[in-house]
Amino acid sequence: MPTLGLILAAIAAVASFLVASYILHRAARFGLMQEVNARSSHTRPTPGGGGVGIVVGGSLAGLLSVLLLPFLGVPVIMAGVLIALIGYYDDKHPISARWRLAAQIILMGAIVTVLPLDVLTAQLGVPVPESVLILMLTIPAALWINLYNFMDGIDGLAASEAIFLLAGGALVAFAFEPAVANDPRLWWMLGLAAACAGFLLLNWPPARIFMGDAGSTYLGLMTAFFALTTIASFWLTVWQWLILAALFLVDSLTTLIRRIVRRERVWEAHKRHAYQALQRRFGSHLKVTLLYIAVDVIVLLPLAWLAGAYRDWGWAVAVLVFAVLVPLALKAGAGAPLEPEADEERAGAKDAQ
Repeated sequence: MPTLGLILAAIAAVASFLVASYILHRAARFGLMQEVNARSSHTRPTPGGGGVGIVVGGSLAGLLSVLLLPFLGVPVIMAGVLIALIGYYDDKHPISARWRLAAQIILMGAIVTVLPLDVLTAQLGVPVPESVLILMLTIPAALWINLYNFMDGIDGLAASEAIFLLAGGALVAFAFEPAVANDPRLWWMLGLAAACAGFLLLNWPPARIFMGDAGSTYLGLMTAFFALTTIASFWLTVWQWLILAALFLVDSLTTLIRRIVRRERVWEAHKRHAYQALQRRFGSHLKVTLLYIAVDVIVLLPLAWLAGAYRDWGWAVAVLVFAVLVPLALKAGAGAPLEPEADEERAGAKDAQ
């Protein structure tokens, strides 16, 4: 199986690159050019929709699971393709936020229902009705899809984070249980990571093409699925996944909560995440993307391993990670008003006095 898994991963990477390249050269014809506006971090019109390549590559990478675990692989691939189609349409013709969210909840809910819910219930340690458990898993997973979409705002960041989550999660799982190498889900994770790498060749700063909602919502759904299925199989714990995804979770949630407190329309596009504030401060997409990769690999990956080595204390490691990262995100500018908005706030406060 490892040999076949590696072959599928190579095919996924090549397919992703070729499909993204095809869209790159025909983006104007497809209506996928992303113009520069007040909410964007790029300075010139750039093709979008390149995430379709990741969807194609990721679906090919799932063929082993389709053949060996059809009850799991088929519904997940179908849900992934459907959410990508919605995202692709939204890239061209914006869809109402409520309809997008409804579709995401339905598709994520469909995936949750094919998981071993009895095993997940047992892990909770308290009896929970199946319908309640489905909601408990679906709603946070749908939120994650949106959070991942929010974090796709500068060159290379979303694709490199997906590679880290998938390859890092697979590596940590293998470190504790080498037998997972015989499970097609491990090779699906690595194959999807390879598809992201194929796309990243065109998205690395300075990006020649953007991922678009087709890719970001697909990756949000797929990483949520892999988190849930590996937790259900005792490969990884929820604390390990929270640690691995900590940078994206802290940046997106801190920004979201801060905007909610300010009573803003949180569904509207903006550029006030910590990574966007850092990009403006450094004047470079590359520096920020490399910074996030460095924190992921040097800090979070070893801590995720530590949380697995001492499972009874995994929650404490996760709490420590978030306790450190939240203040850093706030200091970096997560959710802070842009300079013109800050000036208006100060002027308003002065007038009120």
